[in-house]
Amino acid sequence: MEFAILGKSDLRISKIGLGCMSLTGSIEEIEPVISKALDAGINFFDTADLYERGANEAKLGKLLQRRRKDLILATKVGNQMKADGSGWDWNPRKEYILKAIEESLRRLQTDYIDLYQLHGGTIEDSIDETIEAFEILKEQGKIRSYGISSIRPNVIREYVTKSRIDSVMMQFSLLDRRPEEEAFQLLEDNKIAVLARGVVAQGLLAGKESKAYLERPLAEVDTAARAVREVSGTSRTLTQTAILYVLSKRVVASAVFGTHSLQHLSEAIGVFDVPPLEAEEVQYLDEQVKPNLYTVHR
Repeated sequence: MEFAILGKSDLRISKIGLGCMSLTGSIEEIEPVISKALDAGINFFDTADLYERGANEAKLGKLLQRRRKDLILATKVGNQMKADGSGWDWNPRKEYILKAIEESLRRLQTDYIDLYQLHGGTIEDSIDETIEAFEILKEQGKIRSYGISSIRPNVIREYVTKSRIDSVMMQFSLLDRRPEEEAFQLLEDNKIAVLARGVVAQGLLAGKESKAYLERPLAEVDTAARAVREVSGTSRTLTQTAILYVLSKRVVASAVFGTHSLQHLSEAIGVFDVPPLEAEEVQYLDEQVKPNLYTVHR
């Protein structure tokens, strides 16, 4: 496994992280996936208080407790469950964040969270208040670092300007190159790391049947999938090529790979055992799929 430093923090995270949203089974069902990730050297596990109404955090807390000091645990806050269980409301207020972390700490069976992330965000939020909450938690030692999970350039710019975030989790793949337009350079200039999710584009870059994706028509999706096949050849799987493409971008610290499949996880953790993408291969992929742009929240 290879590792990277997260932004300006002292967190050393595996370049393949495990996104845990898809681990919806019982403890017994998901334990083999967690064990395989740990055995492969993955130390970065990402969850959220929203996933399974907190049960996802609780399962991770139980399965990772014995290795806690060796791991980087990330979770998210901002979606407050309604009392009647019918859904959730967006709540990035200071009072709620300071309360919500106590429940996450309890479920994760830990007294600190390595990376605490705002799970979304809008330009209408009281951003200064949200930042204040994270700074308080950092001073209290309840979090080591904080970041946001957002694809909105206008929100990202505000946090870059006003806060000490170390990371932005955002969707990025060969089929979703929107962050390249302005976010990547802004974040790199400010020494803020990207945690990339959606790296195989719902499996469309890994052999799943083609369909329209985002605002890309079927023909563009087919072109991307064909380019990944060509570059993969016989030396890499499609999943590995898609992940290596994401990791070829300097600002990306980790590809957060979500899966409940041991086979797919094996492919992901094997990316450092296959030939890396040459610069010419990255350029070829870039040329085959034109960048797409954000149309809202600019």
